[in-house]
Order: sequence, then C-alpha cells, then structure tokens
Amino acid sequence: MDILHTVQHYMTQNVVTIQKDLNIYKAIDKLLHHRISGTPVVDDSDNMVGILTEKDCLRIMANGSFHEMPGGPVSRYMTEDVKTVTPGTDIFVVADLFLKNHFRRVPVLESKKLVGQISRSDVLAAVQDIVNVKQKISPPKEYLSEEMKSSLK
Repeated sequence: MDILHTVQHYMTQNVVTIQKDLNIYKAIDKLLHHRISGTPVVDDSDNMVGILTEKDCLRIMANGSFHEMPGGPVSRYMTEDVKTVTPGTDIFVVADLFLKNHFRRVPVLESKKLVGQISRSDVLAAVQDIVNVKQKISPPKEYLSEEMKSSLK
C-alpha cells in the first residue's frame, strides 16, 4: 500500500493527553490552554482508556444546573467507547469514519498504546497530496487513443 494512503504519514505524533485520575476542572484548563476540543485519556502505562471532549465537559454544566457543580476525576466524565485506527490504516477508511461520525479526531494506537492522532484536516491534507501526485503522473502515450492524443496537442 502506498504510504501516502496511510494514517502514519499524516497523523500527529505529539498528542496532548491527560491522565484518567486528573481532576476534571484541571483537564478543562488543559483543553483551554492548548486550544483543543478534546484529548485522549491515558492510564499510568500510557495505554489509552478513553477520550475527553468539550461535549463531555459540557455535561458537567448540565448536571451542575440541577446540583452543585460536580467534580471528580476525568474517568468519571470521559467517553470510554472510542473509535481508533492503527498507523497502517488506509486514509480513505478514516475519511469514511469521519463522514459517518461526528467526531473531529481519531486516536492512533499500536496495541493499546497511543502513538498519534489523526484529524479531519489531516485527512484533507492527504487528499490534497494524493490529488497532486495523480496530476503529476501522465499516462503513457501508447495507451491513448488517437482522439485522446489529438486533444492533448
């Protein structure tokens, strides 16, 4: 498979993460500080155990309107059922995943270890590269019909 068509070529490797036992309000501070809308949650061995998104954090506000502002560890609020891909996943599979779901990023795992993250904009960059490569490749003239050859002149 062409490397231009795989996640490993486009994923971000230096991903901001948070620990599952971090206080939720400190986690929100980290999201705001880094200007990100979500981040993978890892355990002490850097295995991914979930993801914390702005939407997860907004649930705290919804619950807080009925009760005192809740708190606690990230593990109480994170989403545990997370779609992931591997570095060798075809970029078109990831594009399809984004089209069928509402999320903006997908964690990249090898076993349970987080090795990166791929976003919608990363997939767009891949599409752009693929289009640019295809435009640079011209078909051999012997495969062209006479009509096609004359249109190229």
